[in-house]
Amino acid sequence: MLQGMRAIAGPGIMADSLAGQNPAAVRWQWSAFEALEPHSLTALLRLRAAVFVVEQQCIYQDVDGLDERAWHLLGWQDAPTPNAPAVLAAYLRVVFPGDKYAEPSIGRVVVSPDCRGQQLGRALMQQGIVHTLQTYPGAAIRISAQAHLGDFYGSLGFAGCSAQYLEDGIPHIEMLHAAPTLDGSAGLNASPAAD
Repeated sequence: MLQGMRAIAGPGIMADSLAGQNPAAVRWQWSAFEALEPHSLTALLRLRAAVFVVEQQCIYQDVDGLDERAWHLLGWQDAPTPNAPAVLAAYLRVVFPGDKYAEPSIGRVVVSPDCRGQQLGRALMQQGIVHTLQTYPGAAIRISAQAHLGDFYGSLGFAGCSAQYLEDGIPHIEMLHAAPTLDGSAGLNASPAAD
C-alpha cells in the first residue's frame, strides 16, 4: 500500500496527500453525501456536467441515485486570484459495495479541463484506491472505465474483466483491482501516465 497517507476517519475529513504526490497543492477532501456542503455539492455536479455531458457531448442522467450511497473525493486548488473561492480541480466517488457492483466501485473520475496536465488524474485515483482499500479491507475494487483509458487504469493495478461494451454511447470495459494479498501488495504502480 502507498505510504504517507493517514487513516481516514469519517465524513468531511481532509486526507493528507500521498507523500511526494500532491500536484499543484491539491487539498483532498473525503465526504459522505450527507456531509457535503451545498457549495461542494454544486461544484461537483457542475464539474461532472461540464465534462461528461457538455465536453464529451453525451446526454445521460448523471444524477443516478448512487451519490447518496457513496464516498466523495474532492480535490481543491486555490483560485488564481486572491480572496476567490477554491477551485474544484478533480473529483471521484466510491460507491458502496452491493449498490452498483458486489465490490466497492470507483467512478465519475474527472479532472477539470482547466487543471489538466498536472498528473491530477493519477493522484486522484491513488487517493481513491487507498481510501477504498482502507475502508473495505480485503475487497477488490471494480470500475467501468472508458476503453481508451484502459492503459492508464492498468498502470494503477486494474485489469480488464469484461468484453468492451457501450455505456451511454461510449466504449467501456469493466476492470478489477485485486484485493491486497497477505504481503500487502495491492497492484499500485507509480509509473507516469497522462491524465
